[in-house]
Amino acid sequence: ETNYFSDFICDYLDESPELESLYHRFPTIENFKLQIEDKSKNYNHQFRNVLVNALMKGYGDLRLSSPTLTNIDLIKNENTFTVTTGHQLNLFTGPLYFLYKIISTINLTKQLKEAYPEYNFVPVYWMASEDHDFEEINYFNFKGKKIQWNSSQTGAVGHFNTKGLEDVFEVIAAEFGAGNNAEQLKIWFEKAYLKHDNLADATRYLANELFGKYGLVILDADDKDLKRLFVPQMISELLEQTAFTNVSETNTKLEELGLKVQVNPREINLFYIKDGLRERIVEVDGKYSVLESDIEWNKDDLLKHLEEFPERFSPNVIMRPLYQEVILPNLCYIGGGGELIYWLQLKSNFESQGITFPILLLRNSVLIKTKKQAEKLDKLNISDKDLFLDRNSFINKKVRKISNIDIDFSEQIKHLEQQFDNLHQLAEQTDKSFLGAVKAQEVKQTKGLKHLEKRLLKAQKRKLADEIERCTDLQEQLFPNESLQERNTNFSEFYLEYGDDLISVLMKHLEPLNGQFTIITI
Repeated sequence: ETNYFSDFICDYLDESPELESLYHRFPTIENFKLQIEDKSKNYNHQFRNVLVNALMKGYGDLRLSSPTLTNIDLIKNENTFTVTTGHQLNLFTGPLYFLYKIISTINLTKQLKEAYPEYNFVPVYWMASEDHDFEEINYFNFKGKKIQWNSSQTGAVGHFNTKGLEDVFEVIAAEFGAGNNAEQLKIWFEKAYLKHDNLADATRYLANELFGKYGLVILDADDKDLKRLFVPQMISELLEQTAFTNVSETNTKLEELGLKVQVNPREINLFYIKDGLRERIVEVDGKYSVLESDIEWNKDDLLKHLEEFPERFSPNVIMRPLYQEVILPNLCYIGGGGELIYWLQLKSNFESQGITFPILLLRNSVLIKTKKQAEKLDKLNISDKDLFLDRNSFINKKVRKISNIDIDFSEQIKHLEQQFDNLHQLAEQTDKSFLGAVKAQEVKQTKGLKHLEKRLLKAQKRKLADEIERCTDLQEQLFPNESLQERNTNFSEFYLEYGDDLISVLMKHLEPLNGQFTIITI
């Protein structure tokens, strides 16, 4: 109903039969019991200690909450499973949906513990530290302004040095202003980005500050010991190009269904990362090389290098989900619409590797209104559904609602169509050569009526300009740049006003298995 989600995702939520082959189980509380049984049999429980050691090493000297420490320790047990979300290392968390992903994940683990008390469930945030698209993550929006970090560094963004963020801190300190909540935001930014050497450590610090007390476990899988666990799958990818074959077949099926494919596989879906380099590995006539470099191997040398330096091999968007499910005792992945679509392309590759495909859950979507905004909407008689209309439809609906003149010509157009039906029949019975002329006249008169309706609406808009402006201003506040608030606005705008209450209110209201768009008034 919101018109902000693709047909593909809506079909998935409706459990459309044509998509059934693309996922393992639909996200219902009952299906998690079966998923637990599957993952128990299919997961290499010896990986648990390696995972725990990597987590603790990654946290370094960060202060961990008691719930997070407990959750990390629980991962050692065979009756503990994870629920995971992943996100890029956006500057100061980026858009609001960073929060919604993590809160959906935390709340689902609580729900699962209530349903299955004999098991433990740990919420995991997988940091996309090996991504390379810096332009996507180097800014955040604050009250209509773009706060941006410019850097010429290349390679995996998690390795990026935080040098240069002092300038950004000066800008945000001025923007946030004074007050307790503003000071807290400044402390978080300063400690995250000015006291840590790289973007991965900075992001881990910030996510831990925001969600550590809720037991969130933060994983940077750009780790030698964890990559070593994934070596068998990387060998298969390098030598047999398994993902390319399987995902290409799935993509063909999707295209036949008229569904848009999100990602296309390469012959080899691994990058090579080292010293600012992050480039694709390619194979030509038995020789393996790294693009944009002079690095190359024969097959034996490549396998030897992989065994010696697994941390230099990095999965791309096709292989990253497989890596995640190999190293984690994971039951469910929570993501946005775009993410879920590419996950739905990957099941056949999981099956070929003998890895259990996780349950896929669309993250919660939220619109936050202030009480003041809610009161204004009420006074202007604007419903929640109205807010989701595109700007033009929103204005036209409002003009018709508040106008004392009924500017809706649908009845007149319907009447005109009936008149021309009679004329068509008359021409049919007398002289068929007149049919074209009758049709041309019908098109002309219908077009004339619609044009007149538009002109009258325009005149009414001018007459009612003040009220329409108040309405559109409100819609623009809640849907900045005519897009969803959660895809634009940074959490800091609301934190300035509400402080810690922001996250506690979201925790209270977000129901991960609900499948509805949540509207919250704070």
